[in-house]
Amino acid sequence: MRRKRVIGNWKMNGGLAANAALLDELLPSLAVLQGVDLAVCPPFPYLAQVAARLEGSDVALGAQNLNVATKGAFTGEVGGGMLKELGCRYVLVGHSERRSLFGECDEVVAEKFASALKAGLVPVLCIGETQTQRRQGQTEQVVSAQLQAVLRRAGIQGIAAGVIAYEPVWAIGTGETASPEQAQAVHRHIRALLGEFDRARAEATPILYGGSVKADNAQALFAQPDIDGGLIGGASLEAAAFAAICQAAAR
Repeated sequence: MRRKRVIGNWKMNGGLAANAALLDELLPSLAVLQGVDLAVCPPFPYLAQVAARLEGSDVALGAQNLNVATKGAFTGEVGGGMLKELGCRYVLVGHSERRSLFGECDEVVAEKFASALKAGLVPVLCIGETQTQRRQGQTEQVVSAQLQAVLRRAGIQGIAAGVIAYEPVWAIGTGETASPEQAQAVHRHIRALLGEFDRARAEATPILYGGSVKADNAQALFAQPDIDGGLIGGASLEAAAFAAICQAAAR
């Protein structure tokens, strides 16, 4: 039985005062939840602040990115070991914004996934198609190629040590959301692809949905058999909305 997970991606948002206010409002409502794994991923400058505030809670810390290298002359970059030392459990890899805005190809994402595992982090592999690709019927082809790049680099055992997040690019920050049935169909395809390598590991691998998840659609999405929770963007910046999504996952 896979546990539900909800991970909040704050993206490039927040501030010292805003972070403190958000967590002060959010954490008490999350403390009563059972049967769900929770995490938040603030920007790099606030990792230490958020780690200190999360201490003693059941909410884990995550980062939004990492460099393939562990250290070296890579100005502006952060290695997985640094994130681990600051208390991170998770790190996002391959988010659509990293792919589209910063040119990260499938092979780079696969290397980052492997680097996260080596550092003792749980990589959250983001995959998903654009609106054009969906309209052209290429959804399964696109997510398969993104996933297979990581399978070639880390193997099914590596994938099973991480988390997959299906995020249709056309639904991120647009207000559009895949219907529960649309999302379930892609999640089922992902799990079936993993099952070609190892059925037991495929069944155990958590697959989250991301893409304009809100309090009013979370329960219907999370009720699908292959949707194991959510990677939440904008709603994770609102305490009441994020708490409601986490509560939906705990039901």
